[in-house]
Amino acid sequence: MTRRLPPLNALRAFEAAARHLSFKTAAEELHITPAAISQQVRALEDHVGRPLFRRITRGLVLTEAGAAAAPLLTEGLDRLADGATRMRDVPQSRILTVSVAPSLAAKWLVPRLDRFRAAHPDYDIRLDATNALSTFQGDGVDVALRFGGGSYPGLHAERLLAETAFPVCSPELLRRGPPLETPRDLAEHTLLHIQWAMESETAPNWQMWLRAAGVDTVDPSRGPRFSHDSMAVQAAIEGHGVALAVSTLVADDLAAGRLVRPFPPAVGEATEFGYHLVYPDDKAAAPKVGSFRDWISAEMKHTRGGA
Repeated sequence: MTRRLPPLNALRAFEAAARHLSFKTAAEELHITPAAISQQVRALEDHVGRPLFRRITRGLVLTEAGAAAAPLLTEGLDRLADGATRMRDVPQSRILTVSVAPSLAAKWLVPRLDRFRAAHPDYDIRLDATNALSTFQGDGVDVALRFGGGSYPGLHAERLLAETAFPVCSPELLRRGPPLETPRDLAEHTLLHIQWAMESETAPNWQMWLRAAGVDTVDPSRGPRFSHDSMAVQAAIEGHGVALAVSTLVADDLAAGRLVRPFPPAVGEATEFGYHLVYPDDKAAAPKVGSFRDWISAEMKHTRGGA
C-alpha cells in the first residue's frame, strides 16, 4: 500500500505548534528556529490547500481543519516514537542456530549442551544437523561446525582442533579374535568405511592410514560403507569390524570403554584436517556468536585433554 503523506518534518512542526499554540515553544521542543516552524507549517498548509492556524496577536488558534487533524497526528507521532523505541529495545534473539554434521551432533555436541546452557542461560541452541554446507543466506544459521582443511572462501573460519584419525574397535572384538596386535593383522578383520562428505579427496580413509602405517598387505577398499561417521562408529561398538575414526567423535566412547584403540597412538595418525567454527564476517560481533565461540573452543580443548 502506497501512503501519500506530507513531509514528516512539516507534520512534526504542525503537531508541536498545535499542542503549544506557539511557534516559539514548538521551536524550542524541536531544537529549530521559530522561523523554521513557521516555514514548515506554511508548506503543510500549501500541501493540504487550506489554513491550519489563525494568527492572532497573542498567539495561534487552530482552524477547524487544524483542530480535526491535531489529535490524530499527536497519536500517530506517539506511535511512531513507540515503534522506534521497540526497534532499539527489543531483546536480542535468544536462538543460536548451529549447522553441524549429524555425527558430530549426536556423538559429541548434544551430550555437552547442558554445559552451554549452564554457562549461557540467555541463549537457546537450535541444531541444524546436516551434511549440507550452509550458505548463511536466508537459512537462519548463525555459525557452522565444519570438518576439513579450513579453506572456506568468503567466510571467517577459526580452527578449533587439529584432528587425528585412527582405528577403533570393541573390546569384545579383541577378546574373540582374530589377533589384532599390529596393523598387518587388519587383513583378517572387516574394515568399516566412512564416506566422508568433504571438499577434499585427502580426507581420512583406510588407504591413507595404511600407507602412513607402512602397510601394503591389507586391501583398503574392502568392507561396508556408511554415510555418517556415527553409523560406522556404532558398527564398531557392536563388534562388526574396525572403524577409522577421528578422535573427537570417539572420545566419549573410548573414555567409557565402549571402544578401544588396538594399536599404539603413534601409528599413522597424521592428517591435515580439523574442526573449524565458520561464520560470516557480519556475525562476528554478535554476542551470542562470541559466547558460543569461546565455549566450544574450551570444550574442544577439554576433549583433546582426555576429558
